[in-house]
Amino acid sequence: MNYIGSKFSLLKFLEDSINEILSKNKETKQSNEMIFADIFAGTGCVGAHFKGLGYSIIANDIQYYSYVITKHMIENNGNLDKDRMSVLINELNSLEGIEGFIYNNYSYEGTEGKEFRRMYFTADNAKKCDAIRQTIENWFTNNRINQNEYYFLLGSLINSIDKYANTASVYGAYLKKLKKTALKKMDLTPLPYTVGHVNCKVFNENVNTLISKISGDILYLDPPYNERQYCSNYHILETIARYDNPIIKGKTGLRSYKEQKSDFCVKAKVCDAFENIIKNANFKYIFLSYNNEGLMSFEKIKNIMSKYGDYFLYAQEYRRFKADSNRENKADSTIEYLHCLVKRS
Repeated sequence: MNYIGSKFSLLKFLEDSINEILSKNKETKQSNEMIFADIFAGTGCVGAHFKGLGYSIIANDIQYYSYVITKHMIENNGNLDKDRMSVLINELNSLEGIEGFIYNNYSYEGTEGKEFRRMYFTADNAKKCDAIRQTIENWFTNNRINQNEYYFLLGSLINSIDKYANTASVYGAYLKKLKKTALKKMDLTPLPYTVGHVNCKVFNENVNTLISKISGDILYLDPPYNERQYCSNYHILETIARYDNPIIKGKTGLRSYKEQKSDFCVKAKVCDAFENIIKNANFKYIFLSYNNEGLMSFEKIKNIMSKYGDYFLYAQEYRRFKADSNRENKADSTIEYLHCLVKRS
């Protein structure tokens, strides 16, 4: 999935930096003895990477679509029959489309005659999405699939339909003309499997509530950096995940996201929210990914973390997410900082 803030291209940087901190502190535990928590999980790629390295993973995200994908990536661990999953994927791909909530509200044909004609998906792809989504739910309700299989199939749908969205990567707006990828016929493709530690758990909670409930060795933080709320940028994926027929409003068909707003997107609240996590985290090693354009200043982050232990810093330049370009900032790259804290007992 093309996702704002994804750390997929930075996984080696994160792994090397974390290993260096562990080595500096003469950490004696092996990875298979350690708990790694990723509590702003997004697409789950960081947690899945460290799961593959042997860590026991705790993952969390307040967005339900992220929870669904991460639930598969982190908790499924060779416990799915791949041949059976292949059969089910093929069966879902063979379904005839139906005129459901996504077609009726987010395709140009389905919104004909309505106040806003939304061009997020072609009519055929929207119908196919509705058919697959309803079938997955029916299978789960009628016990044809278990919970592990449910999250695998639903996560695969969310990841797949995103490839055919007629957007410039996020769902805050749709394009006025259908782009080439949006015109392609939707194909449901399976999410990958990550084999690793079996003791892994995924949550769907607010991080400032969750932090007092969990403990471990390494805490990795990758919060939003700016004022763009993920809940509005990915609202259609949230609706596909929940499939709860929400009341939607405006040109983009936005669902209510009051309960999912992040304090990390509010300049007046972000520092307090960050310090609350650092203060209450029951983890020895804390790592914060944050770029040079975030709401919190470099000095503010350093000052907060230094209050609670020994502070270190790593940095790497990388290409900007393509939807981040705007009139004020035309740079092709940005600097990712990894702020590190070895917390005092």
